Amino acid sequence: MSDVVRRLREAAPDVAGRPLLVAVDGRGGAGKSTLVERLRVIVPASEVVHTDDIAWNHACFDWGDLMAENVLRPLHRGEAVEFRPPAWIEHRRPGAIRVPAGADVVWVEGTGIIREDLAPWIDASIWLQGDLDEQERRLVARDGNSAAQQRHIAAWLAEELPFMLREQPWRKATIVVGSTTGLRHDPDTEIVIAC
Repeated sequence: MSDVVRRLREAAPDVAGRPLLVAVDGRGGAGKSTLVERLRVIVPASEVVHTDDIAWNHACFDWGDLMAENVLRPLHRGEAVEFRPPAWIEHRRPGAIRVPAGADVVWVEGTGIIREDLAPWIDASIWLQGDLDEQERRLVARDGNSAAQQRHIAAWLAEELPFMLREQPWRKATIVVGSTTGLRHDPDTEIVIAC
């Protein structure tokens, strides 16, 4: 894991006076949140922003402007972030997306974060490549398999697949990680890197 952090830092050696902004992307069930939590152990002075919080009751993928203007730009200026997305206000969701000033790394985690329109704001990135059947099993274990969840997944896929084909985030990633590999490794301290 520490080698991965080193490689991410080397991808943006001139970052100073602000956090390193690292996008962590992959399809649903790839293990993005799990990986980010493990990376936070390596970089204790780091924070996490989840794209699901930006997208909540907004849109599956049409949230790039909200992310850039309200999270990534302020972080690029070395400022703290405190943002209540419009859907949070409209639906009375409490709280805010908060990132204090002074973080060493900010992990921006979620499907669709590695995209062309956000590239100017991202310093390095990780794409989690996995077996789709295993990822689906993980999603069912995490979110259930109710009729409502199946409708949600179908609607999600109708947007995700064209988005992925258009953006091809795996081609833009600094590091590609095998998230459902059968290779023996200690997942707490090791990552299987594809390239």
